[in-house]
Amino acid sequence: MKLSIATDHAGYDFKEGLMAFLKQDGHEVVDLGTHDRSPCDYPDYAALLGAHVVSGKSALGILVCGSGIGMSIAANKVPGVRAAVVHDVTSAHLAREHNHANVLCLGSRVLGPVVAVEAVAAWLNATPGDGRHVTRIAKLDELDEHLVDDER
Repeated sequence: MKLSIATDHAGYDFKEGLMAFLKQDGHEVVDLGTHDRSPCDYPDYAALLGAHVVSGKSALGILVCGSGIGMSIAANKVPGVRAAVVHDVTSAHLAREHNHANVLCLGSRVLGPVVAVEAVAAWLNATPGDGRHVTRIAKLDELDEHLVDDER
């Protein structure tokens, strides 16, 4: 699968480890930055990655910052992105299965690298659910469309 990954300075080292895991697992990884530990602004990377996912340049995306929260807030401003902050394997699996999350957000200051890799694996291996979940995802999509229409 083709995945995009991006981080701010707080998640740079974390990103490098996740990329190694993803490539070893057979995924094509698009590194959208940051490319060093210099201070930078997480919304820039969240917007870039969100656009990659929504446009279909990547199937899914992973964002990392100190807590995962800032990246999630910023990414969810991009219509079509369903970004979820996760803290363990269960929340990662449910984010994909129940919420069809297309962007996973991780906190480098909150998670250890082993748990992060396990959470990413659980998210990637989860199947987006159908039935009641599809109805709810359609309502989320309507929110995006409504907000975009209001801006015109």
